[in-house]
Amino acid sequence: MRTGQKLKPTGRVTLIDTQQAVERSDQRGRGAVSNQTGRFEPETRHTFDDGWDTVEEAAARIDTTLTREAAKTIITFNKSPDISFDRSINPYRGCEHGCIYCFARPSHAYGGLSAGLDFESRLFFKPNAPELLKRELSRPGYRPRSIALGINTDAFQPVERELGLTRELLKILSDYRHPVSLLTKSSLIERDIDLMAPMAEAGLLRVGVSITTLDRTLARKMEPRAATPSRRLQTIRALSDAGIPVTVMTAPIIPGLTDHEIEHLLEAAAEHGATGAGYVLLRLPHEIKDLFHEWLVTHVPDRAAKVINTIREMRGGKDYDARWFERGSGRGPVAQIISQRFARETRRLGLDTPRPALRTDLFQPPVAPNGQLRFGF
Repeated sequence: MRTGQKLKPTGRVTLIDTQQAVERSDQRGRGAVSNQTGRFEPETRHTFDDGWDTVEEAAARIDTTLTREAAKTIITFNKSPDISFDRSINPYRGCEHGCIYCFARPSHAYGGLSAGLDFESRLFFKPNAPELLKRELSRPGYRPRSIALGINTDAFQPVERELGLTRELLKILSDYRHPVSLLTKSSLIERDIDLMAPMAEAGLLRVGVSITTLDRTLARKMEPRAATPSRRLQTIRALSDAGIPVTVMTAPIIPGLTDHEIEHLLEAAAEHGATGAGYVLLRLPHEIKDLFHEWLVTHVPDRAAKVINTIREMRGGKDYDARWFERGSGRGPVAQIISQRFARETRRLGLDTPRPALRTDLFQPPVAPNGQLRFGF
C-alpha cells in the first residue's frame, strides 16, 4: 500500500488529503463494464468510436482508493414494511466485491460519483464508527432491536481485513449484549467466530451467506472480488459447526441466467449446515439497469435478450417495479413458478423452519463518560 496526494474529485465529494487516501494496486478485475455518469450530474459522458481508433487503446488501470468519512451518526433507521429490520450499520460506502447487480450502487450518485466503476473502486470508511455506536447505544431513550450490520455494502469486504471496523463494532455489540444480524459474501467472517459463537448461543446473533450461483466462472464475472461459491459453502460449514445459525440467501435470482440453479444451490447449502433460506429477485433501480444490460451484452451476449425480456415480464413491462413487497419477488407466471420451486425445495430440505426472534432483553446499556450507567432504555 502507499499513500499519496489525490486530485480533487468532482461533485460534492470531500477532498482527499495525503492522510486520507490509501491506494491499492492489487486489481484483479471489476464487475461494471463502464463508469456511467451518476443520475444527479448536469452532464453525461459517453465513450464512442470517432474514427481515430482511440477506443481500442488500453484503458488505464483502476486502483482502489479509501477515503475517511467523518460520519455524524452510525445507526440508520428505516420504515420499509417489506424488510425484517428497522435499523442498520454500514461502516463502509462502496464495495470492492464489485457485484454487478448490487442494489447499493445508485447510492454513490449522491456524492457525485458513478454507480459503475467508482462504486467498486472509490470506497469510503468511517473510522469513528465504534465511538458513534457506543454513544448512540448509551442514549437514555434507546430501545434495542436487531441491528443489521453491513447491509448496504458488505461489512466483510476486502478492506475490512486491514481496517477491522466491522470487528470493532461486533465487539461493542457483544460487550453490550445487543442483537445483530450479518449478511456477507466473504469468508473473512470466519475471523470473528470467537465473537459470534457466544452471541449466537445467547440468542443474539444470526448470519446470512449470499450465494448467487454455484458456477465459479459466472460468479467471477458477476461478483469478481467476492469469495468463490465453493468457499462460501465452506464458510457456511464453519459457522454452522461453531453453533451459529446460517441462512443461505440465493440473492439475487436472475431469471434466464441463474434461476435453473435454485434446487442445486439450496441442496448444497443444506448439506453444508444452513438452517434457513431466502431469496430476492433481481432488482434494477436507477443506474443498475443500464450497468446490468451492459454487463449482459459483454459477458453473456447469447442470453442477454432473454434475461432482459424475462425480467420485464416479471416487472409489468418495466426493468424495475419499486412497490413494496413486489420489488423483491416480482409478479406474473415466471415469478410465481420461482416462488413455488423455492418453497417446495426449502420444505423438502427443512430450510423453511421459522426462526425465533433475536433476544433484546439481555441488552446492557453502556457506561456513560461520568461512570454512571445510563437508564431509561
